[in-house]
Amino acid sequence: QVQLVESGGGSVQAGGSLRLSCAASGYTDSTYYMGWFRQVPGKEREGVAAIVTFYTVTARIYYADSVKGRFTVSRDNGKNANYLQMINVSPEDSAMYYCAYSVRPARPLSPADYDVWGQGTQVTVSS
Repeated sequence: QVQLVESGGGSVQAGGSLRLSCAASGYTDSTYYMGWFRQVPGKEREGVAAIVTFYTVTARIYYADSVKGRFTVSRDNGKNANYLQMINVSPEDSAMYYCAYSVRPARPLSPADYDVWGQGTQVTVSS
């Protein structure tokens, strides 16, 4: 049973940076996707980034257009974790951030294609 736990959220000023972590356990698939999503109240959850792992190698990375050049997703095999490094953040990046797991999503940045979710970590960016 896959379990995900996010951490690293908090408050930051516009232009600052933050790194979110997602600790994963219980997965056995050789190929899997770890996605990062965010949601603000009253809006749909949106995909931010996704990282594809083939055995222990990063096979591919996806980013939403809104975060390209500012957010970087990475992984650490030894810690069974993946990270979302956020730089030059703006108030529009304020949201609850979730990591999620899927074996083979048809759409890597679509929340509907992910099966397992963490509890989320809040990011608040002040202007």
